[in-house]
Amino acid sequence: MPGFRALFDPDNPIFLWDGDMPDRIAGVCRATGQPVPVDSAAMVRSILDSLACKYRWTLEQAEALSGQRAEVVHIVGGGAANTVLCQLTADVTGRPVLAGPVEATAIGNLLVQAWAAGELGSLDDLRSVVRRSMPPRLFTPHRDRTESESAYGRFIALLDSRDTNCHDMP
Repeated sequence: MPGFRALFDPDNPIFLWDGDMPDRIAGVCRATGQPVPVDSAAMVRSILDSLACKYRWTLEQAEALSGQRAEVVHIVGGGAANTVLCQLTADVTGRPVLAGPVEATAIGNLLVQAWAAGELGSLDDLRSVVRRSMPPRLFTPHRDRTESESAYGRFIALLDSRDTNCHDMP
C-alpha cells in the first residue's frame, strides 16, 4: 500500500463528533485537494501516516517548550502493537522508537500497587521490572527518509492551511 497519499490532522475537531469517520476523513481529503482513500487499506494507511506526522509535530512542540531534544520516541499501549505505526513513527521523526508494553495501563497499576505494598522500593525499581519483563521492540528509521520528509512538509502545510479546519463539514 503506497504511503503518504492523503494526510489530515487527527486532532481536527471534526473527528470529535459521532458518525462515520471514514466519511469525515474523505471529506477532509476532498476539502484539502488530496486523493480520497479508495478502500479500507488505504483509509487505515492514511490514518497511520497522519498519526505518525502528528507525533512528530507534537514531539517538536514539546522540544521547543522544554529546550531539550528527545533522542528516542516511546510508544506504549495499543499503538505499540502496530508495527506499521511504529515504523512510520521512526521514519517520520527520524528517531528510534521503543514500542511497548502494550498493556501499559494495567502494568502501571499493578506496579504502583506493588510499590505501595512495599514490594518495590523506587520508581527506578518499577522501570527495571518493566524492562526485564517486557523488553520493548526497537524500530529504527530507514536510511532514505526522503518520502517521509516530503510527507511531513505537506502535513505542516495542511496544519497551516485554513482549509484543514473544515469546521462546517457535516
